[in-house]
Amino acid sequence: ETVNISASGANSYSWDNGIGAGATHSITATTTTTYTVTGTDANNCSNTDQVIINVNALPSIDAGTDQDICTGDQTTITATGGNTYNWDNGLGAGAAHNVSPSATTTYEVTGTDLNGCENTDQITVTVNTIPTINAGVDQEVCEGESVTLTATASGGTITWDNGVTDGVSFNATATTTYTATADDNGCTATD
Repeated sequence: ETVNISASGANSYSWDNGIGAGATHSITATTTTTYTVTGTDANNCSNTDQVIINVNALPSIDAGTDQDICTGDQTTITATGGNTYNWDNGLGAGAAHNVSPSATTTYEVTGTDLNGCENTDQITVTVNTIPTINAGVDQEVCEGESVTLTATASGGTITWDNGVTDGVSFNATATTTYTATADDNGCTATD
């Protein structure tokens, strides 16, 4: 941050630390530093004074790791590393918020420490769509006959229960309901 330092009480001024002449200077401080000014009056008499600029480290704000959710789901995002927090996207103040975005969204949090220093961090909540799946029409076979179940899905991987493999024939021994599941990035649908 930039801070102004200003000397008074003399006719001319000279600062150390490479600042040079002049009563007022704008300093961009990176470390805590003591600045000494020498003031000279009309009689060519001089005296010195000092000002210390204390530089506080920026807080290390952490919005957490990016998250994946399914459409319609909710998740909690939590910031750490500061004393107070303010989020964008209409969330406002507070360390933690429950969010349920309808599309992939990046949230930015500004954290402030006890010294009033601020820093920011971001977290992206990726919204994955829930797949659709169709297990096909009900089938009738005679006992012991082979049957093949093949499901179609809008995305992801397809698995069946009861030991069935998609597209692989097996012998049916009793009337059974088989459930196919589509899993796309952790979002699932069944039929």
